[in-house]
Amino acid sequence: MTYDFDAITDRTRSNSVKYDEAEKKFGTKDLIPLWIADMDFPTARPIIDAMAERNKNGIFGYTSRPDSYFESIRDWQVKRNGWIFDTALASFCPGVVPALSAIIDRFSGEGDAVLFFTPVYSEFFSVTRTCGRTPLTVPLLEKGGGAVDIDFDAFEKALQKKPSLFILCHPHNPLGRVWKKSELQKIAELCVRYKVPVISDEIHSDLMLWGNKHIPFASVSPEAASCTITCTSATKTFNLAGLQASTIIFPDKAAKEKFDAFWHRIDVHRNNCFSVVAVEAAFRYGEEWLEQVLHYIEANMKYVKEYIDTNIPRIKTYIPESTYLMWLDCRGLGFTGDELAEFMAKKARLGLNDGRAFGADAGYMRINVACPRSILTKALTQLKEAVEKK
Repeated sequence: MTYDFDAITDRTRSNSVKYDEAEKKFGTKDLIPLWIADMDFPTARPIIDAMAERNKNGIFGYTSRPDSYFESIRDWQVKRNGWIFDTALASFCPGVVPALSAIIDRFSGEGDAVLFFTPVYSEFFSVTRTCGRTPLTVPLLEKGGGAVDIDFDAFEKALQKKPSLFILCHPHNPLGRVWKKSELQKIAELCVRYKVPVISDEIHSDLMLWGNKHIPFASVSPEAASCTITCTSATKTFNLAGLQASTIIFPDKAAKEKFDAFWHRIDVHRNNCFSVVAVEAAFRYGEEWLEQVLHYIEANMKYVKEYIDTNIPRIKTYIPESTYLMWLDCRGLGFTGDELAEFMAKKARLGLNDGRAFGADAGYMRINVACPRSILTKALTQLKEAVEKK
């Protein structure tokens, strides 16, 4: 079927974090929320139908997870990425962020360093500190025009400090960078050499744009597979974050059991009755919707880039290789400290993510473009008018 991504869905007063918590986050409700990473598009029809059919039962008791659940995820990985994993080494978790927290808790010690590249998804900092560990960061190298590279010399020096874990954002949030096989192989080689286990956060890995292909980190070599915990989910791909379901794939039984023990202690190890059918329906029957939404996101990104280049040249941006997130370099506006965030919320009336939360210098913002084009048009018009009045 053909999906209409131009259609507007009213998400206000629907317990949507993106909309209903915007006033709490930005200090005003008179804005367009383009911050938290979910889409303003209804999910694929087969997923909606599967949940509707489950709803007819009317009984929402304890829910078992069939073997076909993890098999659907494995089959999807084989088809999309050429990676086959052992479903016996897969675990359920309510989300990738809770999984990161549990892994850091179980696989490192109090006060240990946890390594990652910056700027990066803000929760990497949050879960590391909440667990009583210390972030150890290596800045990515800016090459201009949105291009970034890994500073492998700095990375190796950081590994020599003996961090307990390295977290790879793969593909990268917020920069949208798709890591090449040669880069992944180099990362793996260094992590194996210095005996630093890898947590590969691959939650955005299905959101590949412009023909880019995702390479699961655990697939690059047997050595990489032996030291990698892979975090995956249908939630970003199919806009299902509210169903709280992710899949964590381990290199061996001992690592899986250590992780599972954390959750069994608080009796968290089952899907809810809707996520168990939605995730399987997504990976079995959701590909048609995904291909269409990716094309729509690509067109939105082109639109944003062209509009900003033409109408707001003091802001710089680029078209990323993956995700539905764009990185705005607003340093040309001349704001310092909190001024940029205040300007965006109160003058441009846009709810964007402050780049400082990702470990970037002041002057950057992240915008979520997974919304109908008309919303983006209104948002960019507001931004243009606010900049002109500055």
